[in-house]
Formats: sequence, C-alpha cells, structure tokens
Amino acid sequence: MQRFDLNQIAPSPWKNGGGSTREIACWPRGAGMDRFGWRVSVATIDQAGPFSAFPGIDRQIMLLDGDGVRLLSAAAGINHALQQRWQPFAFSGDAALDCSLLGGTSTDFNVMTRRGQWSAEVSIHDAEVRPGRSAAGLCMVLQGCFAQGETLLQTGQGLWWDVGQDRAREAAPLLPREAHSRLVLVGLKQSV
Repeated sequence: MQRFDLNQIAPSPWKNGGGSTREIACWPRGAGMDRFGWRVSVATIDQAGPFSAFPGIDRQIMLLDGDGVRLLSAAAGINHALQQRWQPFAFSGDAALDCSLLGGTSTDFNVMTRRGQWSAEVSIHDAEVRPGRSAAGLCMVLQGCFAQGETLLQTGQGLWWDVGQDRAREAAPLLPREAHSRLVLVGLKQSV
C-alpha cells in the first residue's frame, strides 16, 4: 500500500485561476488527464466559474471543508448544492457545469473513473475498515485518527493501492482510535 499525507502534496493551480488541485493517486501512474483509468484528488475552490467537462468520465464529488458550492447544468438537469460535508454526489463528466460559491473557499474530494473501464464506490466509515479488498482503491482519514497495527493515520492521511499489487499483508484493518473518527473509502472496480 502507498501511504500519503495530503498536506505534503503540492497543489497545482487551475488554468482559470479559480482554485487548485492536489492529485492523490491515479492509474496508470503518471497518466495524464486523457489517459487515466481512475483518479482521486482534492480541490480547493476559491471563486465561481465553470467546471471542466470530462467526456467519458464518471465523477463523484464530496465537500470536505468550507461553505460549499452550487453545481449547475441546465443541459444535464443538474442543480445541486454541495454543502453538507461527506455526502458524495455522482454526476457525468460529460456535463459542462457552472460552479458558484455558497460562501467562502471550499475544499472537495473528487473521484473520476473512465466509463466502461472502472467504477467507484465512495463510502464514509466510523468503524473498522479493511483496505485492499477491491482491485484498486483509497482510504483517507476525514476526522480523528485511525490505526493499522502500530501505524497511525491522522486527518488528511491515508493509503491507496492499485492493480497488480500484492495485498496479502494489506488486509490488516484500520480501526478508529477516537469516537468522532471518520474515514472515506473508495473502492475501485474494473469493468468486465
């Protein structure tokens, strides 16, 4: 398993100046935006503006921090206020969306999968989680602390795994260490 700390991932500014993205993981590793099978990132949205369209991509977005945003696309019939933390919202990347802030800066968690190749299940947990059960995936602590044996993961830290990795030793559970601890788990499955 690959361990990561969101605070140690440098943000990449958006071309339109409206925010920045920290890519946590993608597959194949190092793939560009036109070649990835799946991609998980965290974005900071500083100002209103358009979301880039990603034809052929299924997306899930979840508010991590801040006041949230409203996502609009008349053509796709989307009018969604993303303002409750940790509530995943799925939509087609084919849709060109406009985004408006519901207050100040917001930070969101994003999962993108190439339709027909991969699918993702995003879930929130406050109890034991066993990473490595899906073909690929990622888990990140949202609040509090989780332990995997002697290894502690704090808020913004997590693990990810990809296709072909030996996960035999990675079946060790992640256990919450505090009552308010929460973790997001992304299970990624290859399409048949």
